[in-house]
Amino acid sequence: MKIERDSIGYNKSFHLPLISPSFVIKACLFATGCSGIVAEYTLSTLASYLIGNAVFQWTIVMSLMLFAMGIGSRITRYFYHNLLDIFIVIEFILSISCALSSIIAYSFSSYPCLPIIIYIHSLIIGCLIGLEMPLVIRLNQEFEELRVNISGIMEKDYYGALLGGAIYAFIALPFLGLTYTPILLGAINAIVASIMLLKFFPLLKRKKIISTFFLFTSASLIILSIFSEPIILFGEQKKYKDKIIFSDRSKYQKIVITQWKDYYWLYVNGHVQFSTYDEEKYNEPLVHPAMKIALNIDNILILGGGDGLALREVLKHKYIKSVTLVDIDPFMTDLAKHHPVLLNINKGSINNIKVKIINEDALRFIKNDNKLYSVIIIDLPAPDSFDLMHLYSSNFYIILRQHLIKGGIMVTQATSPYFSQKAFLCILRTIRDSGYSTLPYHNHIPTMGEWGWIIGIKSNDMDEFSLKKRLLDTDFSDLDIKFLSNDSIISMAYFGKGIIDEEIIADIKNNTDINPVLYYYYLSGSWGSY
Repeated sequence: MKIERDSIGYNKSFHLPLISPSFVIKACLFATGCSGIVAEYTLSTLASYLIGNAVFQWTIVMSLMLFAMGIGSRITRYFYHNLLDIFIVIEFILSISCALSSIIAYSFSSYPCLPIIIYIHSLIIGCLIGLEMPLVIRLNQEFEELRVNISGIMEKDYYGALLGGAIYAFIALPFLGLTYTPILLGAINAIVASIMLLKFFPLLKRKKIISTFFLFTSASLIILSIFSEPIILFGEQKKYKDKIIFSDRSKYQKIVITQWKDYYWLYVNGHVQFSTYDEEKYNEPLVHPAMKIALNIDNILILGGGDGLALREVLKHKYIKSVTLVDIDPFMTDLAKHHPVLLNINKGSINNIKVKIINEDALRFIKNDNKLYSVIIIDLPAPDSFDLMHLYSSNFYIILRQHLIKGGIMVTQATSPYFSQKAFLCILRTIRDSGYSTLPYHNHIPTMGEWGWIIGIKSNDMDEFSLKKRLLDTDFSDLDIKFLSNDSIISMAYFGKGIIDEEIIADIKNNTDINPVLYYYYLSGSWGSY
C-alpha cells in the first residue's frame, strides 16, 4: 500500500508492510481502550483502599478522570502536525504514569495530602487518555471515510474497555494485586507505542527523541517490576504503626497482619478486625451470651468470621453437633487454616471435624439453605460500603428468622453505639422490625473503642423483658474464657442516658435493600474522635 500524503503530517511516499496501517492503528486503540479502563479501576481501588469510603472514592476518581479526558480531547485541537510523533510520546508518558500509580499512592499513604495526590494523578492520567482517541481518529482519516472511521475507532475502544474490565476483575487484581497491575497497565501502553514506532518508523520526524523515550520507558518498566514490591511495602508499612508480617490481596479484600511485641493485628482493607491484645473482649461477648441463652445449641451457623476466632469460642461449648461457617473469601479461610499466626490464635478451630466451611455470600447461602439452626452468629465487617448493605437489611434478617428453630438465637456485631450511634440504632430497629425481640449490649475494647452487639429471638418465642432477664441470670463460670463473667455481663447489658432511648430510636429509619440508610448513618459517625 502506498501513501502519497498521510495524516501524520508529512508529504512523502513510503511503502508500508502488508498489514494495513488502519488495522495497526485500530489494534493499538483496542489495547489503549483496554488499558484506559484498567487505569480508571486501579486508581479508584487505590483510593478506596488507602483513603476509605469506597463509593465516594470510586465516584470522585472516575468523575475526575472522565473530566480530564474531556480536557485532553480539547487539547488535541491545537495539534496540527507530527501527530504520529505526538501519539507515540503520549503513550510512553502514559505508560510510566500508570506504572507509577501504586508507588506514588503508597509513598504518600501516611500523609494528609494523600487524597489530593491521588486526585491529581487521576487528572493527569485521564488527560493523557483523553488525548488518545482524537489523535487516532485523525491518524486513521486517510484510510477510511469519516462514517467508517469514527464508528470503527469507537467500536474498538469500547471492546477494549470490556476486555480491560474482565482482565482487571478476574486476572489483574486477584493475581497481580495493586503492586503489579499498574506495571502491567504501563506495559500495555508501552507495547502500543512500540508497535507504532516499529511499523511507522520511517514516517517519524523526531526519531532520536522518540527512540530515547522507548529506551527510557522500557528501562523504567523493568526497574519498577523489580523494585516496586519493596517500595510499596515500605510505603504500606508507614500506613501501619507496627511491623507488617503478612500482606496480600484476595479477590475480595486486602489482608494485612502486623506484629508488636508478642501481639498481632489483623487488618482487612485497612480496618482492624482484631488484635490479640484484647480480641477476647470482642469474640467472647459476640458468642457466649447467645450460646448460653439459646434453648438448644446442636447446630450453629456463623456468617463471616473467616479468621476462626468466633468459631474458637463456639467450640468451647460441649454439646454442639455441627458448625457451618460461611465466609465469602476462600483466601481468608485458607489463611486461617494454614498461617501459623492465625492458626495459633484460633487454636485450629477452623480445622475441627465438626466444622463445615462454605465460601459464599451470606445472603445467597441462606436463601438456598434449607436447614434450621439453634444459633446464628453474624460476624461481618462494619457496614462501611454499599456492598455490605444487603447483609444488614430487613430482608436479610427476615430470611434468617426463618432458619431459626423455636427458641433459636441470632446475634450480630452492630458497630459502636458511641462513635456511630445512629448506625447501631439502625441495626437495632431493623432487627426489631423484622420480627425479633432484641437485646442490645456493649463492651469497651481498647483497640477498637466502645463496641456493640444485638441479640435477637423470634418475638413470638420470647419478649424483650424475658430475654434480658434470661441473659442476666446466665452463669458463665463453667466456660474456659478470659474476660466474660457473671458480673461483667450486667454492665454490658445496660446503657447510659441518651444512647438507646426509645424516643431516639423512633427517629431512626429501617435499613432496607431499596433504602440503605445504614451506610449514611455509619459514615456520619464520629470515628475520628477515637
